[in-house]
Order: sequence, then C-alpha cells, then structure tokens
Amino acid sequence: MSIYGAMFAGVSGIAAQSQAMGMIADNISNVNTIGYKTTGASFTTLVTQARSATTFSPGGVTSTPRALVDQQGLLQSSASATDLAISGDGFFVVNSASTPTTTTGTYMYTRAGSFTTDADGKLRNAATHYLQAWPIDATGALPTDRTSLSGLETVNVNKVTGTAEATTSIEIDANLQSSQTAAAYTFGDMSAGTATPHFARTLQIVDSKGGQRGLTFGFFRNNALAANQWSVEIYANPSTDVTNANGLLNAVGTSLLAFNTDGTLDTATSNVPTSLSITTWAAALGIANSTIALDWGTNGGAEGMTQFDAASTLRGSNVNGAVFGSLTGVTVSQEGVITALFDNGTRKDIYKIPISVFPNPNSLANQTGNAFIATSDSGDFALQEASTGGAGSVSPSALEASTVDLAAQFTNMIQTQQAYSASSRIITTADEMLDELIRLVR
Repeated sequence: MSIYGAMFAGVSGIAAQSQAMGMIADNISNVNTIGYKTTGASFTTLVTQARSATTFSPGGVTSTPRALVDQQGLLQSSASATDLAISGDGFFVVNSASTPTTTTGTYMYTRAGSFTTDADGKLRNAATHYLQAWPIDATGALPTDRTSLSGLETVNVNKVTGTAEATTSIEIDANLQSSQTAAAYTFGDMSAGTATPHFARTLQIVDSKGGQRGLTFGFFRNNALAANQWSVEIYANPSTDVTNANGLLNAVGTSLLAFNTDGTLDTATSNVPTSLSITTWAAALGIANSTIALDWGTNGGAEGMTQFDAASTLRGSNVNGAVFGSLTGVTVSQEGVITALFDNGTRKDIYKIPISVFPNPNSLANQTGNAFIATSDSGDFALQEASTGGAGSVSPSALEASTVDLAAQFTNMIQTQQAYSASSRIITTADEMLDELIRLVR
C-alpha cells in the first residue's frame, strides 16, 4: 500500500506543480496587462489517516490559486484624459452592455481603466466593458439612490454637445469726469437719441440662447441735479431688441449716481438699480426673461464708479455668461467628477465615478477581460465616493500597471520545474520498487 501510495502522491505532486506552472504562465503573459493582479499557488497537504501509529499512509499535495487582488500596482502617467487609475482600495464598476437593463449586461468590477469612447461617445476599456457612473443633473445634484447599481448609467461624454450661459451679473469700473459741463436733460433723452450722453459704453451680454446682445450704459451731467450727481440710462442696443420705448430698460424715473466730494461713490444718495429685469425682450427673438445683478462699486471706495477730474473712461468691466460653445473634451478630478469642457470657456459636471469596495477583494472571481464579480466569500459591494468610506482616489490621465514581478515569476518557474521533476522521480522510483517485488516470485 505504501508503494502505491507513494506513486499516487507523486502523481498529485505532478498535478499540483502543473497547475502552479499554469498560474506562472498566466502571470508572465499578462505582464503588460493594465490593472492585472498576480495569482499565486498555495500548496496544501492531502493527508490519509493511518491505521496505527507505526504505519504511514502517504496522501500527497494539492494546489489552489491565491489571488492578490488587493495589491496596488504602479501608477503610470498617460496622455489621455480618459485613462483612469485608482490609488488605494476599490474598483471601477463596468458592464458588458453599453446600455445595461435588468435582462442585458453583467455588472463587473475592474482596475483596468484604459477607457476610450466608442462610436456613440460611451467610455469602454480594452475588454469593451463600459464604465458606469452616477449622472449629475442640471442643478449639480447626484441621484438620491447611490447604494445600488440601479442608480448608475453608462458614461457618455457626448451627453452634452453644447452649452451657453446667460449673463446674470455685471460689474462696472469707470470714471466720470468731474469737470464735465452740465446741460439740460430729460430722462429718456439718451436712449431716444435726443441727447448725446456725456459718456456711454456698450457692454455685450449673453441671452438665454447664448446669443450676444448690446447693453448701453449712458451717463449725462444733468444741470437739474446737484454738482456731484449724474443721470443714468440703461438701454438695449439696438433698441429694437426690446419692446420698451427706445429700448430703455432701467426703471421709469430719474436714475442717478451720486459721488462724495473726494470722488468716491456715494451709495446712500445714489438711485440706480442694483438688478435689471430683462422681461421685455422681443417675443420674436424667443429669448427667456432673466435678471442681471448690477454692481456699481462700494460706498466710499475707489473701485467701481468714481468721479475724478480726469477723462471719462471705462477702466474695466466684469460681465459673466458665455456664448454657445461646442464640446472640446473632458477632464476627471481625483474625486471622480467627469467635467465637460467647451470652447467658450465654460465647464459642466456631467458624471461622478463611484468606487466599489469589498470586505474581501481577494475572493472575487476572475472574469474574462481582467474583471471580477462578487462571490459569497468576497462579501457584498459598497458604492463609495472617491476617497471616502475606505475607497481610494481616482488618478486621472494614469493607468495602473500589472503587479507581475518578472524576476519573482522566473524564480518560481525554476522551483516549480524542479518540484515537477522530483515528483516524477517518485513515480519512476516506486515503479522500480514494484518491479523488484514482482521479480521475487519468479
């Protein structure tokens, strides 16, 4: 029995070392696979219970794969904005279907972040697994359900093809010459063209459709006002853009700017609008109503509107808003926020990438395409925002290299080859012993 047992133990050794060699071969062949995790062989004894303490019954050995999924690979920089890596624990959530449903596609987890766009603008990696993320709505909010996979959708960078931002604020920094000669004036004369402004500047604002509109600020030294006061009119340019008479937009009445004796703005005496309600755009233009906040400067400050004895001039202005812009690309932050970039200089957050973490990632089951699925031993996934709840951070324009150490793998290969040869010698030696036993009866 012992001879036969020795022979079978040798067979188990050959089988175990063969399997170990297969793991080594798989590791070496994936030395350049993005996000690949090394698999090692764990050897376990097979014990056959002996009948007495004076006898030994050989059992043998078996090998099982031991995944090192939680091992961090080296991060390598990339020129692509959609190449992503994770620094720390966790996985990207991907799906085999471009548009997952309850009946199509399989959710998987991967560290292989070499994502590129398909023909529809959807991000997928080299294994054609599609990146899943939380969509960000127009208000910048994430879905309320961020614990289940149903709250995710495939990232589509063509989701936003263009954008515009209407003007909501104007800041004016200008000087009105204090020695300007005053003249007769009636409110509305500047917009009507019956009085030439002593100083006027037209600023370009952006409407709700991303079109540019002219907004003129006219200033007149009115002889009916005090020495440090100016009449102000705000009107559309051209005036036909609005239905108000002569395009006049500020409230009906006498709007005035008042200044202190040192040339700084006197907000207490001034009577100018702090906001402009654009509710009179011509209906034919199809433009939405909007409100624009006006900032004339601070009381007693030398910024904003001033009245010094120097030539009237517009020193500067700050008008927000942006004309219609086309998508030029995307960026990804360390928090996993995917932001669309437009050629008008605006940005829009469109997705946030979740990081999926597991209690025991080394027990995840391998899938084709360098991805994993959950098992009973790995525990249930938890979707976390990057850098929270034990999840790592997203490294944009980077890829995680394979964790395979070629030097270690070649060393293991030599050891495995020697162990395989030794196991085969057990079989041939046991065979010679059996042959010797058989010759005893001849």
